[in-house]
Amino acid sequence: MRVLLVEHEPAMVRVLERGLRAHGFEVTSAEPPAAAATLAADNAVGVAVLDVPLSTQRGRTLIERIRRDHPALPLLFLTTGNDAMNSGQQLQKPFAMEELIARIHTLTRAADQPRVTTLSAGDLRLDLLGRCAWRGERLIELPSREFALLEYFVRHARRVLSRQQILQDVWGYHLKDNASSSNVVDVYVRYLRNRLQLAGEAKLIATVRGEGYQFNPSVEPAAPPSAAASKRRPPPRSRDRTTRSPLRPAK
Repeated sequence: MRVLLVEHEPAMVRVLERGLRAHGFEVTSAEPPAAAATLAADNAVGVAVLDVPLSTQRGRTLIERIRRDHPALPLLFLTTGNDAMNSGQQLQKPFAMEELIARIHTLTRAADQPRVTTLSAGDLRLDLLGRCAWRGERLIELPSREFALLEYFVRHARRVLSRQQILQDVWGYHLKDNASSSNVVDVYVRYLRNRLQLAGEAKLIATVRGEGYQFNPSVEPAAPPSAAASKRRPPPRSRDRTTRSPLRPAK
């Protein structure tokens, strides 16, 4: 398998190339990011390992281009504690070569699995491609962060999830002692409840006092929406429709 390595420090490039090749990988190194986006088109590339500053426009542009043009390519980000990414796609520096190899194998195995496009729990159905939800025949449009939170709840149905666990897995924040007192999870759960539950409908997200939240699907199974309902697709999202994060430090 070929690994696309995007790393700007020559010394680190040499270390990573040597370690990856010692474990049987072929390596193509790329710098600047424009070259990396072009090299990602190579069908032989099985995974991209990227050490780029995600907080800069340059880094964001590279990631957006690769994800747009090569959505199936697994990406592994080498990050510092300042970059918040999905925990399954990042490896914090410093790390051992064995950790890097293990993470690459995990990502490529996941990429080889049949792609799941829908999730169902009770009368709720999530469209992972359209990034929207259905409760029975009712279409529920969700901003990206709320959809990510709902997907997380559905994948962990009936498990009690602490606020710190949700912050870490959905937002990528590692707030340690302050996580339990941050109100960001409470605010987004309230947003979700308002969208998911109409008068007379079963409550899906329960508060577990002193512990966190629990997603409890209704007993009624989710049925695919009717042909007429399924045609009601959500319009493209604009930036002003995305709910802004209310995260603020605890007093």
